[in-house]
This record gives sequence, structure tokens and C-alpha cells, in this order.
Amino acid sequence: MCGIVGYSGKTGSLNVLLEGLHKLEYRGYDSAGVALSYPDGIRVAKAQGRLSALEEKLAGMHLPDSGCGIGHTRWATHGAPSDVNSHPHSAARVSLVHNGIIENYAELREYLVRKGYEFCSETDSEVLVKLMDHNYQGDPLDAMRRTLAQVRGSYGLAILFRDRPGVIYGARKDSPLIVGCGEGENFLASDIPALLRHTRTYIALEEGDMVELKPDGIRLFDRLGQPVERPRMEAQWEMEAAEKGGYPHFMLKEIHEQQAALQATIGPRIKNGLPDLSECGLTDEYLKGLTGIHIVGCGTAMHAGMVGRTAIEKMARLPAFTQIASEFRYSDPILHPGDLVVIISQSGETLDTLAALKLAREKGAKTLAVVNVVGSSIARAADWTLYTHAGPEIAVASTKAYSVQLAVMYLLALRLALARGALDEHEVGYLTEQLQKAPALQQPLLKNCDQIQYLASQFMNSTDLFFMGRGFDYSLSLEGSLKLKEISYVHSEAYAAGELKHGTISLVTEGTPVIALATQDDVFEKTLSNVKEVKTRGARVILLCKEEAVVPEGAADYVVRLPRLESVFMPLLMIVPLQLFAYYMSVLRGCDVDKPRNLAKSVTVE
Repeated sequence: MCGIVGYSGKTGSLNVLLEGLHKLEYRGYDSAGVALSYPDGIRVAKAQGRLSALEEKLAGMHLPDSGCGIGHTRWATHGAPSDVNSHPHSAARVSLVHNGIIENYAELREYLVRKGYEFCSETDSEVLVKLMDHNYQGDPLDAMRRTLAQVRGSYGLAILFRDRPGVIYGARKDSPLIVGCGEGENFLASDIPALLRHTRTYIALEEGDMVELKPDGIRLFDRLGQPVERPRMEAQWEMEAAEKGGYPHFMLKEIHEQQAALQATIGPRIKNGLPDLSECGLTDEYLKGLTGIHIVGCGTAMHAGMVGRTAIEKMARLPAFTQIASEFRYSDPILHPGDLVVIISQSGETLDTLAALKLAREKGAKTLAVVNVVGSSIARAADWTLYTHAGPEIAVASTKAYSVQLAVMYLLALRLALARGALDEHEVGYLTEQLQKAPALQQPLLKNCDQIQYLASQFMNSTDLFFMGRGFDYSLSLEGSLKLKEISYVHSEAYAAGELKHGTISLVTEGTPVIALATQDDVFEKTLSNVKEVKTRGARVILLCKEEAVVPEGAADYVVRLPRLESVFMPLLMIVPLQLFAYYMSVLRGCDVDKPRNLAKSVTVE
């Protein structure tokens, strides 16, 4: 949601903070700020807008060098973007940056007003810093413990106390925070890319943890203030993976990285020609006894889950259900002892998804996490974890993370089919071979972007656009529509093709853009019939199909042909032109591809 960076070292904290904030700007970019610690107090600079606005302000301030500071890049929740609502927020003796939401801020604000505090912002975070100041009696950890016991909500915090120069304090609940371990310097951050230039060793704070950082030491405490030890981990990502590498945008780079990410996710999990999930502890005996699977996620992860659900039911003949995480957690779901709940999240920190996992465990169900970030909250909380190997994904719109989530769901579906006897070894072996072909078959789609770029130029002035498909193609149409909406701001909707005539075809008039997905052999003719229905009513149609498909003359205005693969795996190919279409639409319309308005990468609030 928001980006947090903290540094405690010998010198040069401002450069470290700004560099780290640039790496985290995908987490929030409507304002930014820093607070620097000096022996005589704390100095704060903050500005509405992109990080460049803060840098311009700092250039005119000529601040002296400091060895300690905290920084923040914001995605607004409480209070519109403005200088005064920007972080850090300060009180008489405390400055802090905050990621999350304080739910009972109104009653706390009233309490503090009665105590004589005045407020200048609209934020819940200002309430937090002034409550911290009110509770401060000379012991920072005691003030933190007392303050955090009074608040309801989520937080990732980096805090400076005026009488503790050179020291950073941090705390987390439902919002990620990691400690970077260096030599003569230590770091605090909300995500790994902010640390990679300086250290690969980090500690992931657990729920309720507090931390004290000095240049020569790290002390960890639990929610009660008792000292604790947490394991140190090594980041597997290379620093170059968080750079653009010559591409104009991170999104385009990450679209092109899908082939390698798929190979890294699939390859190590194939043994003797069959999927092998033993790395995470899932056994065939357990899989054989399952009575049902519930797949939970948000946004793009949910769409990957929809593909996974269909694959599981088709191949393993096991009932599977998908539900949006925010609905799952409040719907009092019916779970049985033999059910498995699959939790999908790129970051492993999505608040609603994490809450859904906790609810599933409370109801006695086993949980499997499909996540990209090692040691993330969801990974640690689940019974089993299957990591995707996408590497860092910087663009807000998810691309390669989606593809590797699909890959893991296919691997799970195939292993389930084998364990349950729904398919024999020969059948699973053949399908596994097909799955392994998918990365290489993406390559020609990635190399030849000209057709998709041309199509985007033909539709760039559209205000509304429809996607349609059946089965797997319908699930892909939802993801294609989401990508287009979130980065090009073109209104689009996705429909199951057979549902168009039940009302929504009334929206199709002369010139209406329609993208039709038709890669499923068993329903190709039916989908083509639906394409003819919209074409008859004047729609301009882009049809995506397999390379050998027979498309009657005039059935579509444009045809995009994809390499042939077993229909069940066509989503791994189909997604490439859909992502590229959204990308080029965004570029041609002059949008900020990597940082679309009102969006941030990791949603750690409800």
C-alpha cells in the first residue's frame, strides 16, 4: 500500500532513504516525505505528488548530513493527497511514518483533543503519532506497547524519538515490515527491493513485533515487550531484477520475463515426467482424501484461481470453488474437515487474503499458500506453501505473477488427478509435457508485438470495450478486462459469451469494440456463433484463437492466432496478447503505465 524505508548508520541517510523510496514508489505515489534524526532534534520534509516533488523541495533545504532517518511514499486512505496529509507526521517528541489504517482513530482523536492536542491533517496517522507522544515517558518501547494496545487496525511503523538520535523503532500488525541487516548499518523497509543495493540478509517481523535499530545492533521484542529472536533470511532476488533493464516501463519488462519465470516455477517441480509437490510436504495420501478445494484471492490472483478451479475440476474431478477474499472472510464459509483452502497472493501480505487464511484455519481447514515472497505473512501462516518464482514485480499491474500462479495451479491440478486416479500416469505425463512447452510457445508472441500494437492503435480512442469467452477463455477475459481498466482507464467488462443474449447484448451497437477469446476446442463453434451475434449488431471484433482454427470470412474484423497447445493450457499463451494490448493502449493514451492512478501494488488495508 505505502512504502516505508528506515536507515540507521554512520552517514548519508538521506541518499539511502530516497534511493529506497524510488524502489518502493510502486507501493504509493501521491505524496512522499522523510524525517532525519539529529542530536538536536528531527527535521521533516514532505510534499504532495511524486517523489521528484520531494527531491525538489529537499534540494532547496540544504539539510546537514544525518546518519539516521525514515521515509515514506504514500497511497492515500485517510485524507486526500496534500503536503499536510503526507508522512512523516510529528508531535512534540515523536515523528513516524505509517502504513495501514487505525480504525478507532475518531475516538482516539477526541480523547487527545481533550488532552490539549491540536491536529492539522485529516489522517489517522497523525492521531497515532500524538497518542505515542502522549504515552511517552522516556521509554520508547513502553510508549509503543501502550499506544499499540489502544489502537484497532493495521500498521507498519517506523518511528523516531527526538531524545533518541540515531535510533529507529518499528512495529507491525497486518502490514509487512522487514529489517535489513548490514555491517555498521541497519535498515527498515516495507518490501525487499528497497534493501537489495545494501544487503540481502533480512528479518521478517511477525505479528505484533517491535524492533529497535541502531548502526551496531538490532533488538526484537514481541507485543508484550519481551525480547525475541527471529530467523534471518537471504533474499534470492538480484538487484538487477528490480531495474528496468533498458525497457521503457517495468510492465513491458515483466511481460517479457514471463517465459523465464514460468520455466523457473515449472521446471524444478517435474520429476520423472510428472509433477512433484513434495517440496512443500503435500502427499498423495492427503490429496487423495480431499473432499473439496476452496480457492481464495483478490484481483488478478482471483482470476488465476478461477483458471485453477476449472483445471482441477476437469482433470482431477474434484469439486472446487473460488471466492474473492473479502467476501470469503465475511460470508461465514462452509468448510469441511476434508477441504483444502488455497490462498493465492503475489505479495503474501494482502490483508483480506491473509484474513481469509486465518479464518479457514480457525474453522479447521488445511491451507495451501501460493505466493511469490519468501517468508511473507501468508507463507508463514499457511500449513503448506508453494512459492512462485516470478522475482520482483514492480509495475502495479500484475503480469508475470499471474502466469506463474497459473503454472502452480496447473501443477496442483495434475498432481491431484494422479493421486486421485482421475488420470493415469500416461495421461498426466502427456499433459505435463504440454505444460512444459508453454514457456517456449510464449516466445514468438513476445517477439512479434507489432500486430497487438497496431490493434491498440485502432482502438485507443474507445471509451468502452467488451471481452467475452467460454470456460478458460471466460476466466482470461476477466483478467484481460482488468488489465485494460487499471492501466489505460478504458471502461471494459468481461462476459461469459453464452450470457450476452440474456441482457448485455443490448449494449452492443455500431462500432462497439469486442475482444472475443475462442481457444477452447469443445466450445469453439459456440463461441464463434456468439461472435457472429455481436458482429451482426455492428461490433468491431478482435478474435483470438488457435493458429489452425477455421474462421469464416467476415466473422471478425481482426484475428490474432496463437500457437497450438492443449486447450487446458491455452491461458498461458492467451494472457500475453491481452497484457500487451492493455500495455499499448495505456502508452498510446498517454497514461502512466507502471503507476496507474488510485492504485498501489500491495493492498494491506480493507
